[in-house]
Amino acid sequence: MKSIVFQTALPLAAAAVLAAGCGNNPAKSVGTAGPAEEEIPLVTVQQVFAEDVPQYGTYTSTVQSFVKNNIAPQTAGRITDINVEIGDYVKAGQVLAEMDDVNLLQAKLKMLNDSTEFSRLSGLYDAGGLSKSDLDAMELSYNVSRSSYENLLENTVLLSPVDGVVSARNYDRGDMYSLGQPIYVVEQIVPVKLLIGISEADYTKVGKGDTVEVSADAFPGRTFRGRINRIYPTIDPATHTFTAEIVVPNHDRVLRPGMFARVRVLFGVNRSVVVPDAAIVKQTGSGERFVYVLNSDNTVTYKSVKLGVRMDSEYEVLSGLDDGDRIVTEGQIRLRSGIKVSVRE
Repeated sequence: MKSIVFQTALPLAAAAVLAAGCGNNPAKSVGTAGPAEEEIPLVTVQQVFAEDVPQYGTYTSTVQSFVKNNIAPQTAGRITDINVEIGDYVKAGQVLAEMDDVNLLQAKLKMLNDSTEFSRLSGLYDAGGLSKSDLDAMELSYNVSRSSYENLLENTVLLSPVDGVVSARNYDRGDMYSLGQPIYVVEQIVPVKLLIGISEADYTKVGKGDTVEVSADAFPGRTFRGRINRIYPTIDPATHTFTAEIVVPNHDRVLRPGMFARVRVLFGVNRSVVVPDAAIVKQTGSGERFVYVLNSDNTVTYKSVKLGVRMDSEYEVLSGLDDGDRIVTEGQIRLRSGIKVSVRE
């Protein structure tokens, strides 16, 4: 009789344990409530407005001297004096080098002799003792000898034609100059110039005298003011660009020929909506950009936008947004178009 009681109690205990286990698992219970409501995303919103946005174009270039002169005589000859060195600053009219002056002295004597003879014959002509044709012939001879002397003087005593810096010296004193490399190269670096290629689409947006900004890698953080000095009249058919010459005063002589530089040109001002870059959503696999716009019912709309220039941490929006729109700047990862959101205060 005791054995029968023992066998009956065991199944009853197992059933009780099983029932207790099922009661602790709501997911497996029959007749439980439906799934919980979806959580509303919390977002940060910012109202955006239209602003005046300067339209700049940035171009790379190389600094050039405003004028570059190769100093050399017209004919070969012996160099008798070298007066300046590379890096020296020279003034216009300063003597740089002198050549052998034998021919110059001969030309000077010829000029002085013709001058004396012309004066004597002028007196005879005034006294009626000489014909006009003879006087004219002597005057011509004097003018020719004077021109010859002046030409030889320019090619014997070599002067700097500009204020500038000596950037090259290719001969030493006593060398025989031959027609080839110049004796000196003098470059004017006050001012300097830069040449940039601007798209033909912007041809009507720039003009001679417009102010530009120039920066050089050698001087980080420093901006130089320049102006458009010349606009070339033709368009390059290969690149569809035109050349503009930029002049920078460079009074302190810090910009040097050969330096890498960037030129920023202002093409005008647009009235456009400006948004923080944190609001821009890039669609994976495409170059399109989007923003989430908050509607009056606290839902968001996924809108495609066309971006313009970037200004530090902001973008100009050319199309897709209106002045005064409220856009999402934080929390976009959980959003989709039409979803209701909670706005963070």
